[in-house]
Amino acid sequence: MLTRLPNLTFVFCLLAGSASISAQQWKTLNGQRPLVIGHRGASGYLPEHTIVSYRRAIEQGADFVEPDLVMTKDGVLIARHEPLLDGTTDVTSRNEFASKKSTKMLDGVETTGFYASDFTLQEIRQLRTIQPNGARPKDFDGFYLIPTLDEIITLVRHESQSRGRMIGIYPETKHPTFHYALGLPLEEELLRTLARNGWTEQYSPVIIQSFESANLRYLRTRTRVRLVQLIDANDVNLDGTLDFTAPYDKPYNNAVTGDPRRFPDLVQPTGLAEVKEYADGIGPWKRYIVSVRGADVNGDGNADDVNQDGLVNDTDKAAVPPTALIEAAHRAGLFVHAYTFRNETRTLAADYHGDPANEYVQYFLLGVDGVFSDFPDTAIMGRQRAADRLPR
Repeated sequence: MLTRLPNLTFVFCLLAGSASISAQQWKTLNGQRPLVIGHRGASGYLPEHTIVSYRRAIEQGADFVEPDLVMTKDGVLIARHEPLLDGTTDVTSRNEFASKKSTKMLDGVETTGFYASDFTLQEIRQLRTIQPNGARPKDFDGFYLIPTLDEIITLVRHESQSRGRMIGIYPETKHPTFHYALGLPLEEELLRTLARNGWTEQYSPVIIQSFESANLRYLRTRTRVRLVQLIDANDVNLDGTLDFTAPYDKPYNNAVTGDPRRFPDLVQPTGLAEVKEYADGIGPWKRYIVSVRGADVNGDGNADDVNQDGLVNDTDKAAVPPTALIEAAHRAGLFVHAYTFRNETRTLAADYHGDPANEYVQYFLLGVDGVFSDFPDTAIMGRQRAADRLPR
């Protein structure tokens, strides 16, 4: 059983990213192999946040799997990307739940839909998941249940034991201010669940992440597990600079309290030093590290369709030189786990020539400590290619 592992072995396996010491010289914070985190499981292949998606990510070699957490009406933590169920389940086609459609203020935006917080777990069990990404197969729509956090932990513990390697969970507390206002705070139930599993230490196989900072500060007073401040932005401008249109400009608790500090402030040296007071790492959108710049030959202010496929996306853009964010975070004592890496060609800068592994290689060689990937197998391939290029 995992709980019987000697503490030193437990610590070593986890902090080394489930890898033995090697002669390879990674530029990560601790010098160890960077992590591959299954983003919502292996969500590029199967409906996100399902047991089968998490299991597929583990089979492909992911070191951690990521459950986004929201809460049901009766206080159970379940895995959904947002409090809304509309885009990831069949709820809109279920007439028996039509009366549950409501309008709420979600991070300052009036939003209508079906909220998990209006459903009991018994009612959630009647729903089935669907693939929300229109570019991905819909073959598995309607088959799988929404898992609870307890069920995900049971899976991860079983897979860790059967595979003989440490696998962790990387839960995100989704919209904590929203849940708190409903009288359904996520943090206490999360802490209780982790405590039941004996996961309360810095070396425990769990990392908690949030786009908000107030709940991370609170969690720091209640647990020693690792915490990560997520860093968001709205979009990329034509010249490669980041756009910070609200509500993606700052942690939502800052908007509520009138705190003017925004996400770009958090990646400055003073901001990173402040984050270090309550967190162990940052989780920036990958464009904070390598952004993309569009071409505008006709001068209309919009990126051109360079490859003339009728669409304008990252394939039509060039990667700009990397920023120094990874180095700055490491100087502050923070690890860096960047998001989100995908295989679809439209998400890849032209520099990668349609091969997603090339993007991973760049980030790994820059020293990123981990990546969130919808396609963990491709991330593993990219990590190996990067390892082959490291000095020994």
